[in-house]
Amino acid sequence: MRGLFLAVFALLIVAGDSGRFSPQLVHNASAVLNQSKAERQQVNSALAMLWDASMQGSEQGQSLLLSTFQNAYNTNFENNSINQEDASYWLEKLVRLENADAAWLLYQMLGEEGASKRFMRLAAIGDVAEAQLAFAMSSDSPEKREKWLVRAASQGYVPAQAALADWYLLHGKQQLAKPLLAATAELDMQSAFKYGRLLWDEENVDEAKIHFSRAAKLGHQQANRALSVINRYKQYSPSNLPTISWASVSSTASECLQRIQPFATSLATIIRADSLYNDFVKDTRLSSLPICIAPPIWLKNDVLSCSANFKKSGVLGCDVAPLAIAAKQREFSHAVVVSEQGKANVQNGVMYLDISDAYSVFVHELAHFSGFADEYPIGRGMARKLCDEDGIEDFVPPNVIVDSEYWYSPHSTVDKWLSIDPATIIAPAKTCMVLGKNSYKPSRRITFMEHHDSGVIPPLYLVLWREQLKKQNIQRPISMNFFQMFHQQGNQKEAAHWLEEYEAFVGE
Repeated sequence: MRGLFLAVFALLIVAGDSGRFSPQLVHNASAVLNQSKAERQQVNSALAMLWDASMQGSEQGQSLLLSTFQNAYNTNFENNSINQEDASYWLEKLVRLENADAAWLLYQMLGEEGASKRFMRLAAIGDVAEAQLAFAMSSDSPEKREKWLVRAASQGYVPAQAALADWYLLHGKQQLAKPLLAATAELDMQSAFKYGRLLWDEENVDEAKIHFSRAAKLGHQQANRALSVINRYKQYSPSNLPTISWASVSSTASECLQRIQPFATSLATIIRADSLYNDFVKDTRLSSLPICIAPPIWLKNDVLSCSANFKKSGVLGCDVAPLAIAAKQREFSHAVVVSEQGKANVQNGVMYLDISDAYSVFVHELAHFSGFADEYPIGRGMARKLCDEDGIEDFVPPNVIVDSEYWYSPHSTVDKWLSIDPATIIAPAKTCMVLGKNSYKPSRRITFMEHHDSGVIPPLYLVLWREQLKKQNIQRPISMNFFQMFHQQGNQKEAAHWLEEYEAFVGE
């Protein structure tokens, strides 16, 4: 104990004698801090020396103070000689000297709730790349976010470069994103994958595969899927599609009352289309339905023109004229087009999905192919056609009825429900809420026609679905789509061909 006292006393004497000589202060403080078992009082004295040196303009003093607190923070202040309260005290003093690294460490220590955004900003202004990235991501201003991302990325900070690349991709600036992704591709699996995507879109196939492989080796699942579809699919134009035998498409369906051909328009969409197809093949719930779905066709990039607001409709759509050639060759009755972005919908035998749509959305839209109505509130325009006893007679959805003067309409739908299951409970549906009218469904449960992601497919609905598929006269195959399109274009020869195809399908 006497030895410890003499050591401290001697240290204080030295500090006092050389208090105005900052190198000596740093040296003495370092000697204490390097002791593995320095007492807290010794440590506090050493910190005070470093602060005196810092006040004299010693960058070494500031650096040693900062590294001491950084090490303590990294070990969760397990060393009792320095606690978080002491560290916060000295770091705030360093912040007053405009030490950006101290501001950033203090922000990290206190957390977003406990720290002032001022510390983050000071660190960002002081060119602390981590703080610049955090400051950028905390900003709601697009201009300010991009400004600070650029500053952080310019320092070679990989997370900031990756974030800036994402920002450029989000805003359609692929050429600005490309050099950033190239710089980070070997260090970050997400960047490697995205760089591969850009190279693929530029038809630089071999280089794209190299980066997909690098990302896959690092554990990137989408890169694995990309390599898988690239190896299993090739791109086609509508005029040179491979032949197909619909009898061999489904091993469980006894007949193909709907022959559905999915199409993809890019690498991203073929990955999604392939996933949807595989999910359908594995879906035992639908295995008894006479629906045949072929493996997706990967179209060349320039075949289809699609838009998230097709013809100002507010939903996803495409000019499907190029698919007419494919339909003649492969004889499909319905098509699924997976595009990049837009709201899912069904239009006359064509289902439109985007890459974010889950398999549950596909199943929901698949039921629309057979005339099922939505059980969530539909739009006013459709509600005016469907939600009265005369209008619904024109559509006759298998799962929705409305009030009529004496009972329900259509009566035949209710009779169908009760003949299949006499215990059917007629429950309120939300279909016609926009008009303030009552509508009903044959289940108390939330079904997949109300909530595609959490709803169930009741057994009665599967029976109704099979019955609907047998009524081909109430369906709208893609031939109707082609007929209307060619008729509007004045191509009466093609219009007549597709009208004949439509009449053959519905049995007229």
